[in-house]
Amino acid sequence: MRILYSHRVRSLDGQRVHVDELVRALRAAGHVVSVVGPPFRGQAGVGGSRMVDAARKLLPAAAEWAELGYNFRAELRLRRACATFKPDLIYERCNLFLSAGARVAKATGTLFFLEVNAPLAHERMTHGSLALAERASRMEIEVWRAADRVLPVTGVLGDILAAAGVDRSNISVIPNGVDLARFARRPPRPPDRPVSLGFVGFVQPWHGLDRVIEGMAAHTGGQAATLTIVGDGPARAALERLAVERDLADRVTFTGVVPAETVASLLAGIDIALQPQATPYASPLRIFEYMAAGCAIVAPDQKNVREVLKHGQTAVLFDPQAPQLMWNAVQWLVDEPALRVRLGAAARAWIERENRTWAGNAARIVALAAEDLASRLARGG
Repeated sequence: MRILYSHRVRSLDGQRVHVDELVRALRAAGHVVSVVGPPFRGQAGVGGSRMVDAARKLLPAAAEWAELGYNFRAELRLRRACATFKPDLIYERCNLFLSAGARVAKATGTLFFLEVNAPLAHERMTHGSLALAERASRMEIEVWRAADRVLPVTGVLGDILAAAGVDRSNISVIPNGVDLARFARRPPRPPDRPVSLGFVGFVQPWHGLDRVIEGMAAHTGGQAATLTIVGDGPARAALERLAVERDLADRVTFTGVVPAETVASLLAGIDIALQPQATPYASPLRIFEYMAAGCAIVAPDQKNVREVLKHGQTAVLFDPQAPQLMWNAVQWLVDEPALRVRLGAAARAWIERENRTWAGNAARIVALAAEDLASRLARGG
């Protein structure tokens, strides 16, 4: 299949992981993929995010008009690609104010799939500022409805799309995935090694990692625990100070930001992986990596998380309305080594059994596209 992949991602976070891994998996399966999008930050000649973020804060309307203006360039490039590449499918990662893929697909009669990771207008209005809120919301819903098939990452997000008027028959949920080849099976844990807790991600104050450090300091029975925080963020400095104040500086490690390929090796040494908080409609990428690594997982008990994790079977879930209970879940796993091993092994087995990998996602997308193309052919379209 010939796939034209459209995106407007510039960051080097989980968004890029999703783009890179899916494109790699499609190509590995023998499909021809042409990517149209801006260069990622960090590539040669590409600036960082501080200037862009500052401009967005100081002149939000100007920044949003620039996002709208990107459509002219993107549409021109997509039209040229359609003329020369002749794709069977235009696959676009949804972004706010991005309508180029929908417009070109309609003009050329090309099958159009839209990957949706969040209700972006709502998200930006909730967590930041959105000067062109009405236009943003209207465009986003129009693009959702224009797609031949919409691919939300969770069923919760699928419900949001349906409530906005997207036909249920056009919604197919495809969560995030993982590259299992990067995660070796977990070796037996040395009995004399301290229990290792771990968190991977952008460290925010509301994650509650301070409660984990406080819990470690207060925990007197059973094995001692260490904590490794992989990543950076606004809460890091306060957590470092807290670890020193609680005389835990030698048991709490901060790695800072590490390359994506390093995460697997770090997770191999972590017994209990922490997902302290999750956006209600998201498909947290780290959960899939924790599962592939065979970690025992502590995560919030909410609908989108339960689409992947089962309490007592592949994880220990706590009530997100009572976040202090997160440490109770952690302490339970610290004191129960057999439970840790069972949950971690079951999590890895679930990934394998359900094929929740990037390769599996690529196969699902291609199968849906083949079905829709066949349906079009049968209708004479």
